[in-house]
Amino acid sequence: MSGGEQQMLAIRRAFMSRPRLLLLDEPSLGLAPLVTREVFDRLRDVTEHTGAAVLLVEQNANLALDFAGRAYVLEAGTIVASGLAKDLQHDEAIQKAYLGL
Repeated sequence: MSGGEQQMLAIRRAFMSRPRLLLLDEPSLGLAPLVTREVFDRLRDVTEHTGAAVLLVEQNANLALDFAGRAYVLEAGTIVASGLAKDLQHDEAIQKAYLGL
């Protein structure tokens, strides 16, 4: 079983208990970019279908902001920015510091 399949299996098992909140820590860790995108696409489908909220910890800021509704950017354990994910994606300082733009 590939890493992406293992991630999706773990996420699906978690959703079987019908949680209102799912905590995910680095779900993209060790996955190829295409597999990571697939995992997040399926995660988005499942959360939209179930209505569950997701608390996501992810170092891939582009991916996390694309997925999230609201985001908190941490640096050395301190919140340095927060707000709607789409607003943070368009913030020039965030783009330079975290998004490689």
